[in-house]
This record gives sequence, C-alpha cells and structure tokens, in this order.
Amino acid sequence: MTALLVGLFGIAGALTRFAVDGWLAGLPSPRRHWPWATLLVNVAGSFVIGLSVGVTAVFGPEWHSALATGFAGGLTTFSSWTTATVRLASERRYLAAAANILANLLLGLAAAAAGLAISGG
Repeated sequence: MTALLVGLFGIAGALTRFAVDGWLAGLPSPRRHWPWATLLVNVAGSFVIGLSVGVTAVFGPEWHSALATGFAGGLTTFSSWTTATVRLASERRYLAAAANILANLLLGLAAAAAGLAISGG
C-alpha cells in the first residue's frame, strides 16, 4: 500500500512541478532568465516535507512516505537547481549563481521549519 501511495503522490508532485515550470516559462519578462520555477518547487517541497512529519502522528507513517518521498520527491529538484547554478556561473553571472544557492537553501530551510511548526512535528 505504501509503495502505491508513494507512486501516486510522486506522479502528482512531478506533474505539479511540470505545471509550475510551464506556467512561469510562459510569463513575459524583460529580465534575463533566473530559475524561479526551481526555487518555487524546492521551497514548496521543503514545506510539504515539514508538514508530513506532523501528519505521521495523525494518519500514520505511510502518509508521511506518500507526502515526503512521493509528492515532495516528485516536486523538488536538486539536479535542476545545481544545473541552473552552474549555467548561471558559466554565463559569468556569479552574483545570480550565489543568490540561487542562498535563496534555495535559506528559503528551503525556513519552509521546512514552518511546515514542522505548523504540523507540530
């Protein structure tokens, strides 16, 4: 049962990430590209994982796996984050690369802490 939940929630997380990326890519912007979609899904995924800890106490460990491993695992992307950072650096946009690292780490940590605090985990 847990593997099925992880798979279904993983599909939902991956499709959500795909939708967020498509939505943000379609917005017109006069500025140079910056990986907003990756930042958004990574912060949201960190929040979901924080929430999933509290869910475990109420609904059981299989729902923690479904949310953390499945949904947040499908939603977040370490590889896109690192690749975007390397691309920014290769374009000599060092400040943007550093901002990408700091924003993902600091906002992800804050989101995880908020999820834990809200869920009582």
